[in-house]
Amino acid sequence: MTSLEQEVGNLLRQQGLTLGVVESATGGLISHLITNVPDSSDYYKGAITAYSNEVKIKLVGVKQDTLNKYGAVSYQVAEEMAQGGRKILAADICLADTGIAGPGGATPGKPVGLFYIGLSHKDGTLSRKHNFPGNREQNKLSTAEAALGWLKQYLTSPK
Repeated sequence: MTSLEQEVGNLLRQQGLTLGVVESATGGLISHLITNVPDSSDYYKGAITAYSNEVKIKLVGVKQDTLNKYGAVSYQVAEEMAQGGRKILAADICLADTGIAGPGGATPGKPVGLFYIGLSHKDGTLSRKHNFPGNREQNKLSTAEAALGWLKQYLTSPK
């Protein structure tokens, strides 16, 4: 059986596309899964783990105003992370994530398990909201799998 990361890798290779990742709450897990696939260097450009707001701003290009207005865990930040990462990593597609893995960190309106995933490509930037019910490790894995699943969906959809 082929893993999700292998399927995504095969699709990227077949379509001649490159991938970059900007991770916050998953802390490098998406990159880990992608690079577990042999020859992932054929399509994988690299990643930025932008855990702090300072790195999101200074390295990735997230606007301070966006963080102030919406908070780090928002679709707006996920989209700016994906856009910035696509540019910095010179990738055709960039995935990004931000969220609250738990067990702490929840705020009113933003519970543990809330994640936003950003996807930026040549035609634009989108985001998806997820609420996962697991513990910290499960939430991180659920987010990584959701991001790769969405990427697979994008790569297999008619353009």
